[in-house]
Amino acid sequence: MIRHERLKALLLELIRIDSLSRRERDIALRLKRELESIGAEVRIDDAGEKVGGNVGNLIARIPGTAPAAPPFLLSAHMDTVVPGEGVRPVIEGDIIRSDGTTVLGGDDKSGLALICEVIRSLAEHNIARGDLEVVFTICEEVGLLGAKHLDTTQLKARRGLVLDSEDVGSLFTRAPAADRMEFLVHGLEAHAGVCPERGISAIRVASQAIAGMRLGRIDRETTANVGLIQGGLATNIVPPMVLVKAEARSHDEGKLRAQTEHMRRCFEEAAAVAQLELNGVHHTAWVEAQVQRDYPRMAVSDGAPIVRLVMEAANALGYEVKTMATGGGCDANIFNSNGIETANLGTGMQAIHTLKESLNVHELCKSAKIVFEAVRLNAARKAD
Repeated sequence: MIRHERLKALLLELIRIDSLSRRERDIALRLKRELESIGAEVRIDDAGEKVGGNVGNLIARIPGTAPAAPPFLLSAHMDTVVPGEGVRPVIEGDIIRSDGTTVLGGDDKSGLALICEVIRSLAEHNIARGDLEVVFTICEEVGLLGAKHLDTTQLKARRGLVLDSEDVGSLFTRAPAADRMEFLVHGLEAHAGVCPERGISAIRVASQAIAGMRLGRIDRETTANVGLIQGGLATNIVPPMVLVKAEARSHDEGKLRAQTEHMRRCFEEAAAVAQLELNGVHHTAWVEAQVQRDYPRMAVSDGAPIVRLVMEAANALGYEVKTMATGGGCDANIFNSNGIETANLGTGMQAIHTLKESLNVHELCKSAKIVFEAVRLNAARKAD
């Protein structure tokens, strides 16, 4: 019932629409027209205003034909990573690739196209279904900002699917919590050639902190990374300030707290030993640390209704789907934290966030068929 060529055509159209984070207006308006043509009630919220974007989250409701069935959520995000402007897709049969100068944008335009095709196919074939709620978010790639600023109390669905991962055979049900950190290291400026001994290098303090830090793969559940360093005024000035941005992730809350505290302590200890006396005045490097929870942990059990529903749908089609854990976060983390039981199903993307990104339309269609069947089977469920 999923129409392969129609899905492919919509995907290619969406891929060619620029939609970097905070600049999703054009694709939001195109999707609004698409959903309204299928009979959806569509609105756009104020999330864009809150995050400095040019449009908000797109929220749609498609009335069901089975009043007793529970409402069901389908979601994907509209933004792409850089470089993602002027995308020129290369089509090789069912494989769609980037031309090597940009990302493809299949992350997550594959999810957007899939959801639209599933809804259209359900309506065309008059398949019994409960109410469908669609959320196309903004700014997922820059911290799940659209989902964070979505008023989920306006949604009736208590379970659903996010379409935003690679392998169609993978249903991601477990994802880590993440802490985002900023360390602003203060030193003391001096002329680097005339009197370097009168300065305290903030860059050196930061380097010593990072050198003593556990980073990368900490254990099976935990990772940490220093991703951005900004500072210094000129090569002939002992740098008085440097900003370091870092993160830690873990599937275990205790391990995450311990790793975050370890990283903070490394900076504080490195600063404490960077001292000097100048004209009877004692100077010490110091650190301003900011730590915030970037997103919560996702932990959907294998026995959860959404998992059983997807497995039943896949089995009915002869496909194999396995529950998986991931090291990344997505909008499903936010939905789950707000009481909407959500898993993340793959769409056939490959090498996302790279210039080698590609997408297999055959796999995308498989995913669409699973979602179609899950919505159909959901109609037989009773509302909570």
